[in-house]
Amino acid sequence: MVGRGAGVADLCGPRLLNQAVRLSPADLKAALIREARALGFDSVGITDPDATEQAGQYFRDFLASGGHGDMDWLADSPERRADPRVLWDGVRSIIMLGVNYGPDDNPLKILAHRSSGAISAYAQGDDYHDVIKKRLKLLARWLAATSGEDVKVFVDTAAVMEKPLAQAAGIGWQGKHTNLVSREFGSWLFLGAIYSASELPRDNGDVDHCGSCRACQDICPTAAFPAPYKLDARRCISYLTIENKGPIPHEFRKSIGNRIYGCDDCLAVCPWNKFAQEGREQKLAARDALRAPALADLARLDDAAFRALFTKSPVKRIGRDRFVRNVLIAIGNSGDAALADEARRLLDDASPLVRGAAVWALARLAPEEFTRRRGVTTETDPSVRAEWNEL
Repeated sequence: MVGRGAGVADLCGPRLLNQAVRLSPADLKAALIREARALGFDSVGITDPDATEQAGQYFRDFLASGGHGDMDWLADSPERRADPRVLWDGVRSIIMLGVNYGPDDNPLKILAHRSSGAISAYAQGDDYHDVIKKRLKLLARWLAATSGEDVKVFVDTAAVMEKPLAQAAGIGWQGKHTNLVSREFGSWLFLGAIYSASELPRDNGDVDHCGSCRACQDICPTAAFPAPYKLDARRCISYLTIENKGPIPHEFRKSIGNRIYGCDDCLAVCPWNKFAQEGREQKLAARDALRAPALADLARLDDAAFRALFTKSPVKRIGRDRFVRNVLIAIGNSGDAALADEARRLLDDASPLVRGAAVWALARLAPEEFTRRRGVTTETDPSVRAEWNEL
């Protein structure tokens, strides 16, 4: 899943602990795992700070190819991602933790209901950053107090290569879709990390179990994988509907279908999901209102209604205009002529981003009307005029 900014918590252990009562590294690790399980973490593993050296080179190659698109924050200080010691030179052990968010139904089913919007499974509940960071901080405080050593907490918002570190810690492996795959939980794990100044016993890294399978490659609607284990984010529907701030490129619009926030195709099709389990954290469970929302209802959201509907949701961060842009692309792909009314109304929206998407949706659902309107439009925004002229 994508984030931005440095979300780091520094937690200092007490310096007055009696050395004689401190646990041995093995006992500290065992106690840490018990504490993590009690806090609701489903996977725990420990690795060495230099475990991502090879992944660091892959990351630099990824940036050099431009595959990160407009996600400039990924290219900010790449050396900190490649080497955890650059992020914090005091780290001795890296504790990787996973929370299962396995959906209670097949996320691909919604794609057949084209008048409803498909929201990625991870975004149908509360924002996982908020849910997991609270647990990470609790666990980190316990570790700091028990070990007497400093710790730092990270959850998808700092320069941490979570997936390679998780593989090195034995939690799973990075599959051909570049996401983590777990033998216990399939493709449905949120990851967090605790950097510790304590020397803790390491776990054996996991190995690749993808074999000759290429299901995740073949199902991708926009061919975002130029090769196994390589992603071109610029073609990825998650990037296009979330990170991309401008109009969605024409070449991808039809392939997006009714996906209005993210895409689960490559995750959901993974054969290892036969071992997946439904997530047990209620805050991460899908809200009924977000399972299959009607596109017509979503198209009518103003800013206040958008914020109310997506309170505590990761969807909220893209804002109303980008979200309605996505909804209009889905409306254009719906084949439902009745939804042309929503496109007509939004031709006068205050946002050029929304108006441009409305032009495309109208052209798809009411081509004759589009042609008639094109001849008399008074649109002055260059990007929206380009939509009228390109179609």
